[in-house]
Amino acid sequence: MAKFELKLPQMGESVAEATIISWLKEVGDTIEADEAVLEIATDKVDSELPSEVDGVLVEILFNVDDVVKVGETVAIIETDGEGNTETEAAEPTPEVAVKGEPAEAELAAQAVVKAKETVSNDFSTSEKFYSPLVKNIAKEEGISVDELDAIAGTGKDGRVTKNDILSYVENRGKAPAQPQKTEAPKAAVKEAAKPVASKSAQATPVSVNGGDEIIEMTRMGKLIAHHMVASVQTSAHVQSFVEVDVTNIWNWRKKVKTAFEKREGEKLTFTPIFMEAVAKALKDFPMMNISVDGDTIIKKKNINLGMAAALPDGNLIVPVIKNADQLNLVGMAKAVNDLAGRARENKLKPDEIQGGTYTVTNVGTFGSIMGTPIINQPQVGILALGAIRKVPAVIETPEGDFIGIRYKMFLSHSYDHRVVNGALGGQFVKQVADYLEAWDSDRDI
Repeated sequence: MAKFELKLPQMGESVAEATIISWLKEVGDTIEADEAVLEIATDKVDSELPSEVDGVLVEILFNVDDVVKVGETVAIIETDGEGNTETEAAEPTPEVAVKGEPAEAELAAQAVVKAKETVSNDFSTSEKFYSPLVKNIAKEEGISVDELDAIAGTGKDGRVTKNDILSYVENRGKAPAQPQKTEAPKAAVKEAAKPVASKSAQATPVSVNGGDEIIEMTRMGKLIAHHMVASVQTSAHVQSFVEVDVTNIWNWRKKVKTAFEKREGEKLTFTPIFMEAVAKALKDFPMMNISVDGDTIIKKKNINLGMAAALPDGNLIVPVIKNADQLNLVGMAKAVNDLAGRARENKLKPDEIQGGTYTVTNVGTFGSIMGTPIINQPQVGILALGAIRKVPAVIETPEGDFIGIRYKMFLSHSYDHRVVNGALGGQFVKQVADYLEAWDSDRDI
């Protein structure tokens, strides 16, 4: 019998670690190749980790809520093959070696692990965002969440960078008593400098009576709440609204959707049509395809469209269609259906929800005719698609005006007024509307 090490794979350039949410298999269970063994979570997305081989799960190396680094072995699977040099080379790990040492060494090692887990878990209580690399350094150096919160960050929006925390560690080692005396007042100053709305929201008492139900926010729910508040505090949100006549699109889709599905094996929804129009408009107005870093503007080379998708638990996630302007309608439909389907099944990979340069959300799915969405940082714009309605409208013709039944919808454009003025924000959404209204009803699929 051979042993196979199930490792935490690379999940994107910026992802260095993940948290184990739950084990889907227990020791002794038979596992098939590609069958999910455990659920993991990064600061971006929840996903399942499948087995690469058939076999029996013989050892689980981490518990639920443990933080695991990319490349670390999380479980051992026994297979029918012979020999496993990878496992043999990995056997003399510190954990295995400790088992053979005196009880004092084992207790000391357990205490170190427990202390690191405590520090890591403390980070979830912080209101500030820290990259996995910074959290990992803090954990290794035994830096508490209070110390980390007190470090003055030099990154975007005051975030603590790798250099900031390494500098702190260096100074902390030279004069351990000094930072503790000076950092505490800094923490107090930072707390006092927080927005009044945030502080009053925390201080406002909430009464609970016997009939109320207390529901703990999910991990993803907490992340979304943090990102939404941070976005409102970062960007000056302004909205522009345009009503669009999509009668041509409605009739065209109705005519071709059956043939499209038969030929391509994909359902043709309205979403890829709208995404195609947005991608075209972003090429026309590249200053909507930007992000802000302090006092500088970063003009993005690629057009990567985020597509807000609802999850079964009610939360939202934003998978990204990379290089959306390079896709034809068939390619766009396949990308939309694939990402939306895997989002509902929690099978998105972390790098599939990163790198977006502009976001589209469909509020019409829930019956809303318009909305004022919050910008998905660090982007500067987000477009909400309202519900398509059949309404009476004035139709202008060479013979005169008359009233007719048309299919119409509202486009709601939220943009960052720090860098996008009303003219640009309005012209962009009007361009999207123009592309939709000019849709060729005789277009081939």
